[in-house]
Amino acid sequence: MSIQSKLSEWLGLIRFSHTIFALPFAILAAFLAWATPLSVSSNATPAIRMTDVIGVLMCMVFARSAAMAFNRLVDHKMDAENPRTASRHLPAGRLSRRGVLIFTVTCSLGFIASTLLFLPNRLPFYGSIPVLAFLLGYSLAKRFTASAHLWLGVALSLSPLCVWVAIRGPHFSWEFVHIPLLLAGAIAFWVAGFDILYACQDAEFDRAAGLHSVPSRFGVAGAMRIAMVMHVIMLGFLAALVYTGHAAGLGWLFAAAVGLTAILVMVQHWLVRPDDLSRVNAAFFQTNAIISIVLLMAGAIDTFI
Repeated sequence: MSIQSKLSEWLGLIRFSHTIFALPFAILAAFLAWATPLSVSSNATPAIRMTDVIGVLMCMVFARSAAMAFNRLVDHKMDAENPRTASRHLPAGRLSRRGVLIFTVTCSLGFIASTLLFLPNRLPFYGSIPVLAFLLGYSLAKRFTASAHLWLGVALSLSPLCVWVAIRGPHFSWEFVHIPLLLAGAIAFWVAGFDILYACQDAEFDRAAGLHSVPSRFGVAGAMRIAMVMHVIMLGFLAALVYTGHAAGLGWLFAAAVGLTAILVMVQHWLVRPDDLSRVNAAFFQTNAIISIVLLMAGAIDTFI
């Protein structure tokens, strides 16, 4: 197998293209952290350093890669039994369990090392192991709770909070903590909602295998209604961020992006029906990729122009 083919297999294992869901929000959180004053009595803002940018990117890539590889590792037997996932790398024998385990450990260590070497304070390093444990724990959650979708949402929502602490560190100010909290809340319910929609594909298998999920517990139609509620809550968090985010420079452009996000969420729920899941991948990947990029671009322009 050529080097290019091997690289393609490893990128496929961790679904590297799906990084577009989480990474833009980490970058957006960095823009917000840089643009927000250190306190209500000061106009000073944190310095923008290239090492901070590198550190945030490396932490995101390593943490997500470790979590995805661990998920594939602990789920390999179930993936082999599920017709939808039987062709994945481990069940199909395209990668070895030993290799994926080494990859998971390497990425985990890379995440911890990145918090220590590139970020401007030690707080991210002190929190790196608990954060990593929570990220990896998601892969086991569906064995005992139907709220695994929300676990995933909270796991991804840690990114803006961690970025905020990493950049602002000792200058952390409670006056503006609502900014990353509102963004984190939006991410948590956004991810939980679309993960529920995606899990509708496996409702029957999860029920038969004794796995916990919202679709297996409430049925596909019920799960879609719950996902809609999750996305309405997400839009509420984003609206609150527009209303209170003036300290970070958020304005009309970000508000317009939130309006477009609402339309895209409606499109996502229009694409997926209880009796027709054939377009779930389009709803999952295309609309969500547009949402993350649009919010990042609008937020970045608003905060620095």
